[in-house]
Amino acid sequence: MIADLPKPIADYVAANARLDLAGMLQPFAPDAVVKDDGGRHQGHAALRRWMLEATIASKAIFKPDTMRHDGDQVVLEGPTAGDFKGSPLRFTLRFTLGDDAIRALEISL
Repeated sequence: MIADLPKPIADYVAANARLDLAGMLQPFAPDAVVKDDGGRHQGHAALRRWMLEATIASKAIFKPDTMRHDGDQVVLEGPTAGDFKGSPLRFTLRFTLGDDAIRALEISL
């Protein structure tokens, strides 16, 4: 894992590596928003459904290999491997943090 990741992001990445649904959800603020694959998911119930469908079902594990800051966002890039067509694919994850939690996440290829 990349050294010096902000704690909420490090917790999310570590939980994803274990495919730990509760651990992946925990770093998100209760009203956090995730934008992924044309969809918008807000709040823990919606994020839990999204994580089950997009991550757990396909055993998709993200392994960030680069980090940079872009304004108020922390941007990670790296491969995601799992049981899905085209695996592994390289993704960019743009995190917005606030109050020691993930407030927003945008995922793109």
